[in-house]
Amino acid sequence: MSTRSVQRPPTLAYVLHAHDWSESSLIVDLFTRDFGRVSAVAKGAKRPHSQLRPVLMPFHQIVVGFGAKTGPEVEVWLLRLAEWGGGPAWPGGAALLPAFYANEILMRLLPRHDQLTLLWDAYAHLLPALTYPGTLHASLRAFELILLRQLGHLPDLARHSARNTELDDDVLYTVRADVGVAEAAHDEPAVAGWLLKRLEAELAPVFLHGAPSPMPEALLQVCAQGSSDLRTLLRAVLHYHVGPQPLRTRQLMLDITQAP
Repeated sequence: MSTRSVQRPPTLAYVLHAHDWSESSLIVDLFTRDFGRVSAVAKGAKRPHSQLRPVLMPFHQIVVGFGAKTGPEVEVWLLRLAEWGGGPAWPGGAALLPAFYANEILMRLLPRHDQLTLLWDAYAHLLPALTYPGTLHASLRAFELILLRQLGHLPDLARHSARNTELDDDVLYTVRADVGVAEAAHDEPAVAGWLLKRLEAELAPVFLHGAPSPMPEALLQVCAQGSSDLRTLLRAVLHYHVGPQPLRTRQLMLDITQAP
């Protein structure tokens, strides 16, 4: 099948990952607002005086443009333009590992070239929220919920999946990646029915109206109420879809917290 030339307008993007392609060039994985996840060749980006080199950094919003060559069989695009897209400088610090975790799960879960505007907006809102210790964990939970829902991996949290009935407030439930919401066994991560129903009530408007800036305070408050139980539950669902290979950033976080 032959390729055809299509003009692609510049789009906002974030760098998820980059690796060497040659002595002077990089393959860059980008999360773009208009084209979804894109792998692109950044020719000459490793040269000392390259204009691309200082721009292709993670956690900074950039504007990118691609070459016009396209076709169903073309998976790696040609990066023609990369410029700063505005916004605050990334401060790093305690937010660095959670931000790399967000990048890793996007790399592992996102298909190429699927436009996911709502998820892109949620990621853009997540990064500055991670810099505030008081909202870091709740912001991560909200982002994980939006990611799973956007990709079709999160059932209606307000209803029992097998019976299609509303959850009981005081019963403990789990979310199984293969069957949905169900009563929790004694060894499963679990949260109360009232919490899952509140999460669904705050999550549904995000998909109805789009991800606002900043993330809705009510959704963050419910995520904060879930604490470590909600984190364990969501990580179990994410790990099912990520596959058997462990997340590098997750293991690094564990190593750091367990270090003497």
